[in-house]
Amino acid sequence: MSFFGGGTDFSEYYKSYGGSVLSATFNKYCFVTVRELPPFFTYKNQFTYSKIERFDSPDELTHPLVREALKYLHETGLQISYDADLPARTGIGSSSSFAVGLLNSVHTLRGRYTDAKKLATEAILLERELCREHGGIQDQIAAAYGGLNRIDFDKNGFTVTPVDITEKRLNELNSELMLFFSGQSRVSSIIAKEQTNNIKTNTETLHKMKSLVSAGEMILTGDHPLSQFGELMAESWSMKATLADNIATDEINTIYEKAMKNGAAGGKLLGAGGGGFLLLYVPQKYQSKVRAALEGYMYVPFSFENSGSTVLYSGK
Repeated sequence: MSFFGGGTDFSEYYKSYGGSVLSATFNKYCFVTVRELPPFFTYKNQFTYSKIERFDSPDELTHPLVREALKYLHETGLQISYDADLPARTGIGSSSSFAVGLLNSVHTLRGRYTDAKKLATEAILLERELCREHGGIQDQIAAAYGGLNRIDFDKNGFTVTPVDITEKRLNELNSELMLFFSGQSRVSSIIAKEQTNNIKTNTETLHKMKSLVSAGEMILTGDHPLSQFGELMAESWSMKATLADNIATDEINTIYEKAMKNGAAGGKLLGAGGGGFLLLYVPQKYQSKVRAALEGYMYVPFSFENSGSTVLYSGK
């Protein structure tokens, strides 16, 4: 989940001005299983997700990310399975998490050690260049590294700096954040394409959004009331909603307004916009009111995590 700076991780912006985001990973996962396919079948590869694709050449695949990953890695003879805790196309970085997990799994199967920097770099290459999907590069980095981080971008690459926050304060922040699913999904690259086309027009707004990264980090690491973090989220959301026409739908605005009227200090739609998950900062004394006001939407409890992409089992 990205708190501040989203949009400044688009190459069209950060290569000219430098970008920054403040983001965290949380305990909802995608699971990738990769093994060598036994040579007894009429096909050489199998990929199982919402459907099953059996194929000899990666070019036969309809799933673009797996197709380009296998071509990039020069791989064949694999059985790949994908499962996830949360639905795709909902703004929580599921595509990038899958890209990182797939790369990590195949490298591990082949006995190759791969660190977070390489995984993130390869996932960015895979999604943004080989699949030619519009968007930023923060999700791939967050999925590879894990944790609460400030991520800075420029034309030379990226740096990841863990936020120096006590466990007590991190837990306090966690306890005052609420996550709701709007029930709407969208193709993020379509929304991201409009944002990309508008970057020149929105440059000053993006500068302001980038400045909130340092302000948010200062709140977390200092002795400021955490409620200020929520207020900063509200400021960020009001700016983000102006970056493209399709970021904030009428329903999203209605959900957000209901939450604010019932005690939320701020919030934002995760990801490119248009649907997905709404993250709200709600002091604990108002959380029951907010849940009641948003009873038609799924509430998703979560906890921050620090591990990033992890190999759970390897037969090597």
